[in-house]
Amino acid sequence: MIAVAMYKRERKTLVKRRDKDLEFGPMRKKFCRFCVEKVKDIDYKDIKRLEKFINDRLKMISRKYSGTCAKHQRKVSTAIKHARYIGLLPYVRT
Repeated sequence: MIAVAMYKRERKTLVKRRDKDLEFGPMRKKFCRFCVEKVKDIDYKDIKRLEKFINDRLKMISRKYSGTCAKHQRKVSTAIKHARYIGLLPYVRT
């Protein structure tokens, strides 16, 4: 009985996944932009680059969506915080 329930659950997730692939296309592997470009330092003064990691509500985008590795996500996070503190990036929209 338990095996049947587990099979149904697995089958259900596979079907959902297949439907998403048909609707949006197959998911592609995310990659760290900084690793690919071999960026040594993430500078808080580089506003153009940092704005790509902030959403429309001025919240930092997580690794899950941005695709950055853990090392560079930490550096991006501190750079955004420095830029906000200095006034190069806003905390809130006005």
